[in-house]
Amino acid sequence: MTTRFVKALMTSAVIGMSAASAASAAECIAPANPGGGWDFTCRQIGKIMYDIGAVDKPVQVTNMAGGGGGLAYNYVVAERGDDADLMVAASSATTTRLAQDAYAGMTADQVRFVGAIGADPGVIVVANDSPFNTLTEMVDAIKADPGSVAFAGGSAVGGFDHLKPLMLLQRAGFTDITKVKYIGVDGGADAITQTIGGFTQAMTGDMSEIIGFLNAGEVRVLAVLTEERIPGFDDIPTAKEQGFDVVAVNWRGLYVPKGISDEEFNVWADRLQQVADSDEWKEAMAANGLAPFTKVGVDFQDYVDQVVAEIRKLSIDIGVIQ
Repeated sequence: MTTRFVKALMTSAVIGMSAASAASAAECIAPANPGGGWDFTCRQIGKIMYDIGAVDKPVQVTNMAGGGGGLAYNYVVAERGDDADLMVAASSATTTRLAQDAYAGMTADQVRFVGAIGADPGVIVVANDSPFNTLTEMVDAIKADPGSVAFAGGSAVGGFDHLKPLMLLQRAGFTDITKVKYIGVDGGADAITQTIGGFTQAMTGDMSEIIGFLNAGEVRVLAVLTEERIPGFDDIPTAKEQGFDVVAVNWRGLYVPKGISDEEFNVWADRLQQVADSDEWKEAMAANGLAPFTKVGVDFQDYVDQVVAEIRKLSIDIGVIQ
């Protein structure tokens, strides 16, 4: 995505929304078209903020699709860098792309990540007849023979699904990660099919992608990549309790412009915490297959910094970036 192209897209987007922007005290930019995950984040969080009184006016949602979130990111940095009334929907894809220089040279420290309050948990899955009964058994097999286990995932090589098992292996002291086999297919359902059919030995993806197959008894989940076990799936162990300190979730959250004050940042953090604590948000998570994942304020910024650094190193190690 060239700088000229980004500026051209930014100009057209700003013209299209300028008249509406002034009408509301708070605005949430969804860096995608209506209907996707970022749009859901803006509309649900914005609505609940108003419903519970965290803001005194309805939150305006502006859709700004382009560059996998890069258009909105460039726009916020270049044009709205000190706007205390602005929040932007983000997810694990945002930090992955920033770590891999996918936003035209923009970096993660050009905004402030204010919080995440829900997530689609990462999972490591095998077919029901797999010889692996635990995550440790699988990791030991890969350490003994890196080519013996192939993973299927719904992202391209270097994407978040690919990086999940690599994080686990690095925590286990395995460093030759370029020898780990990964097949990127078109979505989680295709990845599951590859694994059930025996074409790969494991699937790496998100919980929402595998629930139907899990309920049908076609797969087993060796680990969920969350801090704690998922309510409703309490029999599935976390990677952490098996000795692998990895949390890899597709979180739903927000960033705000870097130039706002600490006080203004804390106001947004408090608003987001109020949403996280509300019954309305718990109902929204249950209706949309999200698990609890609450990191707000400085705690979340520290988490993002750590994840970006790790993904960047992994991406260099596997040759996705130089």
